[in-house]
Amino acid sequence: MRVVLQRSREAKVEVDGEIVGAIEKGFVLLVGITHSDTLEEAKYLADKIAHLRVFEDENGKMNQSILDREGAVLSISQFTLYGDTRKGRRPNFMDAAKPEQAKVLYDQFNKLLRSHGLTVETGIFGAMMDVQLINDGPVTLILDSK
Repeated sequence: MRVVLQRSREAKVEVDGEIVGAIEKGFVLLVGITHSDTLEEAKYLADKIAHLRVFEDENGKMNQSILDREGAVLSISQFTLYGDTRKGRRPNFMDAAKPEQAKVLYDQFNKLLRSHGLTVETGIFGAMMDVQLINDGPVTLILDSK
C-alpha cells in the first residue's frame, strides 16, 4: 500500500457537484493499493498514521499525533499512485490492484483507522472526485508499507 498524507486545515471531496465527505483539521490521505497488499499492510499503515507525530506541540516541535489533536481523516482511493511512468508518455497502471480487490482492502483500511478512534470521511470508490484542501504547513509525506 502507498499513502500520500497531507496535513490539512480543512478538506472536502465532491462527486457530481455534491459534497460526499468533509473534515476540519486532520489528514487527507490518498490511498493506493497494489496486487500483493494484504490486511497486514493496511494494519501497519493505519497504526502508523494514527500515531504519526506531525502536529506541533506547545514548543513548536512536531510531537503530537492526529489522536492528540482530535483530528479527522479524509481518505480518498487513488489507484494512480501505482502509475508507472518510466516508459513512454502514458502511465501504466498494471501495478494497481484490480478494483474488486482494492475496494475490499481500502474499506478495511478505513475501518482500521476508525478502530483507533479517528473520524474517517471518504469519497466514493472508483468515482471521479474533486478533492479540495487547505494544506497545513505544508506537511506532505509518502508512506509505503514495503
